Amino acid sequence: MAKMGTLDGLSALVTGGGTGIGLACAKAIVREGGRVAIAGRRQEVLESAAKEIGEGCLPVQCDITQDASVAAAISASIEAHGPLRLAVNCAYQAMVGSVLGLSPDLFAMTVDGTLTGTYRALQAEAKAMREAGGGSIVNISSMAATHVNRWMSAYGASKAGVDMLTRVAADELGPHGIRVNAILPGLVTTETASPLFDDEASRRQFLAEIPLGRLGDPLDIAKSALFLLSDAASWITGQCLGVDGGQSLRRLPDTGVLYHGLVPDFFAEGEREVFARP
Repeated sequence: MAKMGTLDGLSALVTGGGTGIGLACAKAIVREGGRVAIAGRRQEVLESAAKEIGEGCLPVQCDITQDASVAAAISASIEAHGPLRLAVNCAYQAMVGSVLGLSPDLFAMTVDGTLTGTYRALQAEAKAMREAGGGSIVNISSMAATHVNRWMSAYGASKAGVDMLTRVAADELGPHGIRVNAILPGLVTTETASPLFDDEASRRQFLAEIPLGRLGDPLDIAKSALFLLSDAASWITGQCLGVDGGQSLRRLPDTGVLYHGLVPDFFAEGEREVFARP
């Protein structure tokens, strides 16, 4: 007899599912017997990821900053795989810059792509899950939601909002049989985070603050998401789980010089002088 998976026959949607943590989560869902729609803006990336995942994966182009796009993605998922029961919200948008230098428009762009985008996806997912009779949603937040890191006001504020959204949504949606939790990763070796670990000085700073002595792998986050999605976590909701090698026991390093080199236009004149201050 074939071994049963923990998610056998269940339908899932993963936003930001074409790369990094989202891709790892989608792979884990399929390995456990689920069917997954991976949503993202770049069709070619999604198609490549779907081939990598194999049977049980549907690529769906989706922009989480657009209501109609999210609705279409969920409709496509339901049409292909049946009632939606699981979701992982990984898609986000981030802009680094100082409070003095980052424009309000760019701050708002990060909020729209990270906090409001997560809300937009979660709301649509929850409506579909209510019709399906319940489900589980996992939002991918960040250690930046709880720990200050200079030059990351837009991203940190957005992820802190995701955490509160998670808790409020869990309270409201519990009566509908829908659980909502969040994962707060530390530094994970994804393409988007590569400037932080490709730079040797930055890498050393991060490793010095991680008790377990290594950076995270996307699979580390996917394993935790899989648990929260599954019936093994059936009495867990409204929780924001740090998965960071213990770094949240300490602090985020100050990587201001690196950020300034990457996006100098989003810093105010003369700010480089304060980067070395404790």
